[in-house]
Amino acid sequence: MSHTMTYGQPHSRRGPSTGEDHSGGEAAVTDVRVLVVDDQEPFRRAMAAVVEETDGFVVVGSVACGEDSLTAAAELAPDLVLMDVNLPGIDGIEATRRLRSNGHGPVVVLLSTYDEDEFEFEGSGAAAYVTKAAFGPERLAEAWSAAEPDRG
Repeated sequence: MSHTMTYGQPHSRRGPSTGEDHSGGEAAVTDVRVLVVDDQEPFRRAMAAVVEETDGFVVVGSVACGEDSLTAAAELAPDLVLMDVNLPGIDGIEATRRLRSNGHGPVVVLLSTYDEDEFEFEGSGAAAYVTKAAFGPERLAEAWSAAEPDRG
């Protein structure tokens, strides 16, 4: 079985791509490290592009299946995992449960094509569910902000 694992992709947006500094008056802000998990390359690229367009977020890796998400998360220690629900092998729900099983894993946001009001993610350990069609910089920042107090 062939899996696609990409670590440290050249998506890292460092420098003046937005021309804005949002450090505010708070302690030094570090980028939220994001792992993208989707079995379809176009969706991995689209999610990575959204991450890179969102101030304060950076892609640290990209994988194509649930099993690889567990390995990549252990190696890369992302702050946030964008997890497709429908994956070959271990699906996104089970991978999320495993990532969050010790209570100290990364924040996980599930993504799929199911309507948000029809998809039940409670009990999976995921912080949020967002449809792929609605996923953009604003929804990413909202999901992270809502989950941030529960980290740790």
